[in-house]
Amino acid sequence: MVARKTTSKKSFAANSHSLRSAERAASTVFFVDRSLGKRVVAQALRDAGAAVEVHDDHFPQDATDIEWLTAAGKQDWVVLSKDKQIRRNPLERAAIATASVKAFFLTQQGISGPEMASIFVKALPGMVARADSQPGPFIYTISRAGQFARVI
Repeated sequence: MVARKTTSKKSFAANSHSLRSAERAASTVFFVDRSLGKRVVAQALRDAGAAVEVHDDHFPQDATDIEWLTAAGKQDWVVLSKDKQIRRNPLERAAIATASVKAFFLTQQGISGPEMASIFVKALPGMVARADSQPGPFIYTISRAGQFARVI
């Protein structure tokens, strides 16, 4: 009798889940604010399968936060930033509300590009799940440990 090699259905299910997560990440477009830099965070997210737009590819350096937040909302881009003033400034919060922006902000200041990239990459599945399942506007903060907290 010849022994048949069996395949695990669990393995297939895990692979299917990973594929669905990667497909969802690619269908959600993340907008990397100038406060995060141009390259490191954006490239790390792209390497993780996310679609990414970078501030400097669309706006001048001196573009107001209200200007690019409004445009990001119209494009249905999910904003990534570490600019704590945006989430606290009433005019900028109003722009987020008016444009139905979905945003995630790092709470930790003074960290390197690779550290920011690592935090966002680890948080990617949670960001995609929230962005896909909740209408804007919203702001979540992400701690260094990867914990989410809803601000609005």
